[in-house]
Amino acid sequence: MQTMEKKKPSLNPVLRDFWTTRARNKILYGGRMSGKSWDAAGMAVQLAARYKLRFLCVRQIQNKIDESVYALLKIQIERFGLQGEFRILENKIISKTGSEFMFYGLWRHITEIKSIESIDILWSEESHALTQSQWEILEPTIRKEGSECWLLFNPSLVSDFVWRNFVVNPPMNTLVRKVNFDENQFLSNTALQVIENHRIQHPDTFEHIYLGEPRTDDDSSVIKTSWILAAVDAHKLLGFGDDGQSRLGFDIADDGSDLCATVHRKGSIAYWCEEWAGKEDELLKSCKRAYTSARERNALIVYDSIGVGASAGAKFQELNRELRANVQYAKFNAGSAVLKPEAFYQPKIKNKDFFANLKAQAWWSVADRFRLTYQVVNAIKNGETPPPYKVDDLISLNSSMPNLEKLKYELAIPMRDFDNNGRVKVESKKDLAKRDIKSPNIADAFIMGFAPVQAGLNINPDILGQL
Repeated sequence: MQTMEKKKPSLNPVLRDFWTTRARNKILYGGRMSGKSWDAAGMAVQLAARYKLRFLCVRQIQNKIDESVYALLKIQIERFGLQGEFRILENKIISKTGSEFMFYGLWRHITEIKSIESIDILWSEESHALTQSQWEILEPTIRKEGSECWLLFNPSLVSDFVWRNFVVNPPMNTLVRKVNFDENQFLSNTALQVIENHRIQHPDTFEHIYLGEPRTDDDSSVIKTSWILAAVDAHKLLGFGDDGQSRLGFDIADDGSDLCATVHRKGSIAYWCEEWAGKEDELLKSCKRAYTSARERNALIVYDSIGVGASAGAKFQELNRELRANVQYAKFNAGSAVLKPEAFYQPKIKNKDFFANLKAQAWWSVADRFRLTYQVVNAIKNGETPPPYKVDDLISLNSSMPNLEKLKYELAIPMRDFDNNGRVKVESKKDLAKRDIKSPNIADAFIMGFAPVQAGLNINPDILGQL
């Protein structure tokens, strides 16, 4: 009887060009069962067996070695029959050529990684969760001539750092490749059946899970990304103007790493925004910048009056006297009590029982405008009758606005939270820092520009009755 010849193990041939093309950044993303990590492990083993290289293998959380790609590398070493070429240690893999694989969890060990030298290849698994702060440490650490960064992930959200900065807007010398299960030649019939069953039974999640499409919305966000996207140039689609008050929201930097930001809106349309470094000892300079912008636009300044911003009103008053002008300004204290506490926000639920503070009330007020705009825009685009609306309840982002992309991203960042009495509040800066996310300065300025501020509350007495 003739025996069948054993098939020689190989990498996925459809990814051959991806792995053999030299590039600083190699971005490999797609859905589940696409074989991304399996192929990366195979390529890494092949390279390590031929050359002397240092691999830094990272992922967000790694409490033990088995949670890293350590096990996957062991499998590929055995699969290619290279057991004699490698030493498998408890927390490291070393080849006869002198190649070395090191394994770290980013969340706990990012500061240790900063001091590692002579890395040839950074292999980052689950890179959808990679943060800007982590990348700012990782990127300069991988500085050896000819070094590469492999970022592998299943996309999560369109607002994720890696998606925005390596897929949508990749840096120079970056190779981006999407791969899904339909290009994985090593899938079993059982796996293919599982995928097909999911396609039939759960079509709403199929594209995200198996076709590598990022989700637009995070259900925990106060303002959903899909609502924000629908608001871009909504005034042009719906044909409304900018009748109404001209306002400039002004978020004041708290410390050296924080930034100042201003956003201008007139009526329901946001036209302009900017962000700049303004240190605490440069408050007058920052206030003058915001004041000049407001004066040019005949706008009321609504400024953050907590902390460093507490004295901003006095600065504006000085500028008014110096320039013999009458730029109006109003305080916004995010932690203060809600406006119109006895009014009903929802049937049978008063403002004071729904919102924890003014910040929450302001964010929800803006979220309501975005949600209604989304409903109206989608209905019109689909040829349907839109829900009843007033222009004053809508919101539009002018597409020519500077920093629009950053504004869209920042508006979708803060998540819903609750106080001890069950009232809604917005994720704090401290909680954002725990997620390794910087303060959304432009978004905060935007919210202040649309905040439900009333005469007699958080308003400078000089302008009462003029709003």
